[in-house]
Amino acid sequence: MAGQGLWRDLSAAANGVRRAWAGPCRERDLVVQAAKGALAAWVAWAVAGWWLHAPVAFVAPWVALVLVESTVYRSIAHGLQQLGAIAAGTVLATAVGLLLHSAVGAMVLVLPLVMLLGQWSRLGSQGVYAATGALFVLTGGPVTVATSAARLGEALFGAVVGITINALVRPPVYLRDSRAVLRDATEEAYDILRDVADGLAGGRWDPEEAGSWHDRALRLHQRVQEAHSAVAWGRESLRANPRLRRGKVAPAGKEYDDAVVVLDYAAVHTAGVTRTVRAIAAEDGTAGLSDVRLARRYADFLRQTAHALRLYSHSRFDDEREDELRTAVTELRESLGGLRRDLVRSRTDDPDELATYGALLAQAHRLTDQLAVSGT
Repeated sequence: MAGQGLWRDLSAAANGVRRAWAGPCRERDLVVQAAKGALAAWVAWAVAGWWLHAPVAFVAPWVALVLVESTVYRSIAHGLQQLGAIAAGTVLATAVGLLLHSAVGAMVLVLPLVMLLGQWSRLGSQGVYAATGALFVLTGGPVTVATSAARLGEALFGAVVGITINALVRPPVYLRDSRAVLRDATEEAYDILRDVADGLAGGRWDPEEAGSWHDRALRLHQRVQEAHSAVAWGRESLRANPRLRRGKVAPAGKEYDDAVVVLDYAAVHTAGVTRTVRAIAAEDGTAGLSDVRLARRYADFLRQTAHALRLYSHSRFDDEREDELRTAVTELRESLGGLRRDLVRSRTDDPDELATYGALLAQAHRLTDQLAVSGT
């Protein structure tokens, strides 16, 4: 079993290498960021340690390495927080160390204070470096003002090197990741709606299959949340990014936010439809949808919805298919109107059946309205 797990990990790593070699992808971005971190550490050490022979030169490459962050904005924000934390820990440890003339005694007083300081919200995730800075002072030999000042200077130099290299050497942009996640989520919604439509049209009401559709619909909601995070991540990658200022990358527009909203509605609609179908299948396989003609009309509507969602994705991130999208949304509205009329003309007096169709139509109406708003 352990051997199989190791083989899967090696296979996944090999696939990642192939994707990175083949073209732009997430794996290539990771390789580039790793190379940039190594370059930043090498430059900082070459200047501080090899050329200037600074007394605490190791601080410069260490700070440079950790500040080659996933976005330029994050490098700057974390750099300022980290320098503030290191400075606070260094100054406090130096003052107490000089006063007590005992590293052990100074630790007893300083470490609890810097650990509390590290929880300050303004330092964010970099608060731990307050304790790190204090430990460097108290464990790095005799405590002197000159050594502490040199340590702060090296930290500042390392931060400048790390941020500069991250900003100037292929600064990271993650819009491609956002588009990929949004496109994948749209395709999953398309597949689910088509499968449910085929089941309705074919009269298949297998409880296990209906449960599988609903499970996929619930996982679709998780994908939408991932898409939301990816869009936020992509937008952050453009903040303070020189590639945006040079016009090499278009800013993330409103289409990304619109796409997430549409997908959210699609996920809710899909979950509602599959939940209703699962409940019907669990009761009797045919109960609640005795009107086969109406069920098939709803299946056609689901296919049109799936087609409109796919067109929406293409119109926002691939080809220009705005006219096709508007036509598809118009047809979707007409189909929804036909479904309403068919429901009114249906001969059923069963309140459960009417409630079932009412729930399905309500979900369909919400998604159609959202596609209509976003597609114009």
